[in-house]
Amino acid sequence: MSTSPLEEIRKAKLVAIIRSHSLEGLENTVRSLFQGGIRAVEITMNTPGALSGIERMKEKYPELLIGAGTVLDSETARLAIMSGAGFLLTPTLKKETIEIANRYHVPIIPGVMTPTEVLTAYEYGAKMVKIFPIRQLGPKYLTDLKGPLPFVEAMAVGGITLENAGLFLQAGAHCLGIGSSLVDEKLVQQGDFTEIERRAASFVEIVSQVPSPN
Repeated sequence: MSTSPLEEIRKAKLVAIIRSHSLEGLENTVRSLFQGGIRAVEITMNTPGALSGIERMKEKYPELLIGAGTVLDSETARLAIMSGAGFLLTPTLKKETIEIANRYHVPIIPGVMTPTEVLTAYEYGAKMVKIFPIRQLGPKYLTDLKGPLPFVEAMAVGGITLENAGLFLQAGAHCLGIGSSLVDEKLVQQGDFTEIERRAASFVEIVSQVPSPN
């Protein structure tokens, strides 16, 4: 029996968020992340050629879970799904977007912040939510949120670094979405993909030391 995308995300505990200005930069970045041990990546839909990028990366890296991010509406969600996205991430909460993802049996992780939004997303059919932006809220917010809503699984996104990644997992996050502290656009422009691979390996090492939440 094959593993579901959400199970893969739970196991990996990391989703690398990629925004690239070119297909070449995207390919080099994905290769570096994969070599560093990352097994789930999100290609944002505001990346030029995002749909073809998803298709190409799926073909080149069948062992890698490729998802689409910055999905703002149901139309974009459907296009991403048709291009082979294994999961969807959104920065905001929209019922129609969750409905289209569920219609095609593709996991969607909508962006939420307040307890009301968390519960609303769950009631709309989201199995996991993206607490975003988490930077200013801090790890304790997740702990407090899980008090009345222990059944909701959360991905922490926004400001996750090597220094605080373990703290967010210990506070109750099931996984982390990591952007610029892992895939810094300056590194991509400079062609320093060795540093991206090194950062990926460091994040993988950190999360491997934190037990998964119940």
